[in-house]
Amino acid sequence: MAKLIDITGKALSGEWGSNDETGDGIPVLRTTNFTNEGVVNYNDVVTRSITKKNIDEKYLRRGDIIIEKSGGSDKFPVGRVIYFDGDENTYLFNNFTGLLRVKNHEVWYPKYVFYSLFANYKRGGTRTFENKTTGLHNLKTDDFVSRYEVSEIDIKEQISICNKLDKLFGVIKLREQELQLFDNLIKARFVEMFGDPSANPRGWDETTISDECFYIKDGPHKSLPDIGKENGGHPFISVRNIVNGHIDFSTARYISDEDYADAIRKCHPEKGDMLYSKGGTTGIAKLIDIDEEFANWVHVAVLKFDKSRLNGVFFENMLNCSYCYEQSQRLTKGIANRDLVLSAMAQIKLYCPPMELQNQFADFANQVDKSKVAVQKALDETQMLFDSLMQKYFA
Repeated sequence: MAKLIDITGKALSGEWGSNDETGDGIPVLRTTNFTNEGVVNYNDVVTRSITKKNIDEKYLRRGDIIIEKSGGSDKFPVGRVIYFDGDENTYLFNNFTGLLRVKNHEVWYPKYVFYSLFANYKRGGTRTFENKTTGLHNLKTDDFVSRYEVSEIDIKEQISICNKLDKLFGVIKLREQELQLFDNLIKARFVEMFGDPSANPRGWDETTISDECFYIKDGPHKSLPDIGKENGGHPFISVRNIVNGHIDFSTARYISDEDYADAIRKCHPEKGDMLYSKGGTTGIAKLIDIDEEFANWVHVAVLKFDKSRLNGVFFENMLNCSYCYEQSQRLTKGIANRDLVLSAMAQIKLYCPPMELQNQFADFANQVDKSKVAVQKALDETQMLFDSLMQKYFA
């Protein structure tokens, strides 16, 4: 094992400077440009006026690793890392981040060091190096860099490992792009059949959620103890379990028989109902199209509607279109604790085309979803292989 500090030296501190008044500032990467996949998101890169001298060594080079020094939350630790492979000597990094740069490329392959740090973060390895001040989670960076160790193997083996992981990651991204294309196809078909809802070119009758839904309720307004699936618990979902157009139980809490009975007395989700997110991430709809029984937390509402007037697949896509989503965002209150209250949710306007057209659209969407299932299965298998190799190489 080798100490990270011997591989990269101490983390260099970032720069922030002042507002760019001229438009000639330097692009600066922030933690908002971090992704959970360890790659840089170049959307919303800010430029800053930085006049300090002797910052040449801080311009990012290919193979640099940027580590998050401040951020995180109670759920997600600080210490994310991203691997830089963009234009050299163009970008700086801000003061909430630090730069780790491999010193000897004949001994250490930078991507291998990155993958080691990435795997460590994913298993929560930075949590013990956190401290909290004024609500922020800060990484004790010097302590972390001086104590973290990387498995020391031959440089050729490092490169071989990274090539395998990079290839799998590329396949994962291709599968994700395929799924996005399917989603775009459904959205395009929606507009083709019904027009842009914000303009309503077909002149469909305007209605609201309250007009169409005879039941608009949310779940318990308190967190319920997780007893575990293995102990016979019932799934208890929140907004985070509505993922990419499906209900993901893998991160759900599992509650006791008693808590489940109390929860469904307050709000009972059933197959054919609509879930609608109302806390934190608001305005996301998902039709319940599975038989599994579960309960929902306060941040998820359940809408029961007249199936003779609304096809569930159409209704889901209507609620998720930009017209309804933008309404939901305008009606959402709060910043740190965002909430779309039920009375406001009920006001969201939508359109109700003839049922024959709704059913035609649903048939099309269901056919596309069958193709999505095959791609999703391939994506899940590739992700599992990637994760298992990460565990094998960087446990």
